[in-house]
Amino acid sequence: QVQLVESGGGLVQPGGSLRVSCEASGSIFRFNAMGWYRQAPGKQRELVASNTWGGSTYYADSVKGRFTISRDNAKNTVALQMNSLKPEDTAVYYCNAVTINGVGVRRDYWGQGTQVTVSS
Repeated sequence: QVQLVESGGGLVQPGGSLRVSCEASGSIFRFNAMGWYRQAPGKQRELVASNTWGGSTYYADSVKGRFTISRDNAKNTVALQMNSLKPEDTAVYYCNAVTINGVGVRRDYWGQGTQVTVSS
């Protein structure tokens, strides 16, 4: 059984910073990728940033230069440092971890979500 537990988030003024963190536990040796999605009210869930086991990193265009993802493979943790936050960054942020088995079947694991609100 795999669990992803998030921490961080909250309310911040525009231009401020927040950090969200996620720790995975359970019987998984490694995750092929770990990252963060977000979902704003009335919108689809979108990928914000991800990091593969090999170290490749992806950022959505909307957060490039402002957000930084970091991952500790040994501890199965992933964090997202969010700087220069904008009201449009307001969303529930979900930690995501991916495994791909020997025949290429992907499985996604999700955290419970943490609210990030950017407002003055």
